[in-house]
Amino acid sequence: MKAPDFDYQSPETLEAALALLADADGMAEPLAGGQSLMPMMNFRLAAPETLVDLNGIPGLSGVAIEDSWVAIGATTRYCDLEDDKEVIEAVPLIAKVLPHIAHAAIRNRGTIGGSIALADPAAEMPAVLLALGGEVVLQSASARRTVKADDFFLGIYETVREPEELVVAVRLPKAKPHDRFGFHEIVRRHGDYAMAGCIVAADATLAGVRVAFFGVGDRPLRAERAEDALAGSDGGPAALHAAVAALSDLECDGDVSTSADTKRHLAGVALKRAFSELTA
Repeated sequence: MKAPDFDYQSPETLEAALALLADADGMAEPLAGGQSLMPMMNFRLAAPETLVDLNGIPGLSGVAIEDSWVAIGATTRYCDLEDDKEVIEAVPLIAKVLPHIAHAAIRNRGTIGGSIALADPAAEMPAVLLALGGEVVLQSASARRTVKADDFFLGIYETVREPEELVVAVRLPKAKPHDRFGFHEIVRRHGDYAMAGCIVAADATLAGVRVAFFGVGDRPLRAERAEDALAGSDGGPAALHAAVAALSDLECDGDVSTSADTKRHLAGVALKRAFSELTA
């Protein structure tokens, strides 16, 4: 199939792009990397009347490393992050996750802002944002606001972003010297969307722990009961067993090939492996 007819706009400034979105009455879509949007349009799963191409707008890509945060412009491509040694040093989790996002050809075009805005529940970057306690910067023609990751994702392909707003940046906290991270995803083939994935972020003593899952529910999920089981523990088998048991109320959704119970089981497997990586 092919996409339905649409109007194509390529504004040269952020202000012009925001004006187009404001005037579109919810029938315009921003185009960044297009790695998800264009296939969705070809399958008639998305049918915007107007595409607003963001690629010619200066200032929407690039990285700014601040005292405590790393701000990544929305149209920054995954391949640029892979090659940025300063970003990898400031956010080591990035280096663990990026090689697992699709394939090199996708990472050459895909953007971090596009992934966060799309909010695919099986994608890695929304879970990274959630696990690290990051923030999303949104801008409309009339206002700018910053939303915590815990409040941003609402459901499958659903976020708090309004139709007239753009994701203009993603902010990730810089890792402290002794912070530790674990990542594991269960996939049928490398590059596929995860059947279940887990990210664990913790400080040196496990006094603070954040656990995020992807691929198991309708959005990236925090597992706060599992976090409580691990936080302040010695990180031993008993604590990990308690954390896995605490996933009994994780809001898992089945799909055409995997039941909700199987998703929950796979989440437990991913948690064990991610935590083992963190404590290795």
